[in-house]
Amino acid sequence: MEKDLQNYRKSYEKSELNSGQLQADPLILFKEWFTEVEKAQLVEEVNAMSLSTVGEDGFPKTRIVLLKKFSEDGFIFYTNYKSEKGLAIEKHPKVCLSFFWPAAERQVIIKGTVGKVSSEESDAYFSSRPRGSQMGAMVSPQSNPIPDREFLEKKLEELQQEDGDFKRPETWGGYLVKPQEMEFWQGRANRLHDRFVYQREDSNQDWKILRLAP
Repeated sequence: MEKDLQNYRKSYEKSELNSGQLQADPLILFKEWFTEVEKAQLVEEVNAMSLSTVGEDGFPKTRIVLLKKFSEDGFIFYTNYKSEKGLAIEKHPKVCLSFFWPAAERQVIIKGTVGKVSSEESDAYFSSRPRGSQMGAMVSPQSNPIPDREFLEKKLEELQQEDGDFKRPETWGGYLVKPQEMEFWQGRANRLHDRFVYQREDSNQDWKILRLAP
């Protein structure tokens, strides 16, 4: 089966990114872009991001996860520590995050090291989740084979009979990605896009800024 996509084209002309718009700290620029897209309601889930890891089999894998917090420390998301991504992170604690906001013709690509947030922070976030989301995290042996859909629904039904607050499973919690490289991509006409990358080896260094060819 073949489908020719050669005529799928779009001219990017909504905005530009020049050196005068840059900040010394890329987290400030990220917040500006995130807020602009959020306020304009251009994207349904502005916090949706691609997370790329290198698995135990040596292959990279990318999936969509939701950003739940960002600050000067980095970017936080939550998942099952024993999931495929959790096991990959445990073995290779370097990841790539990617935000694509097509309506704004923008991308942000982040490389960084990753580690678990504190138990207290994971507990606090778990407690803030809707009860259904809490139960979903508790019943799902994420990334592991299961016999059928009924396996999950039966476990969920059993949990629904319980009263009181749920405790966060020890196998579920947050990760903090500390960026070492952040690239900002603004689509431009004729495929001559604006690309700036911020780089540093550790948090004690100033960011180095480079313009990249599209």
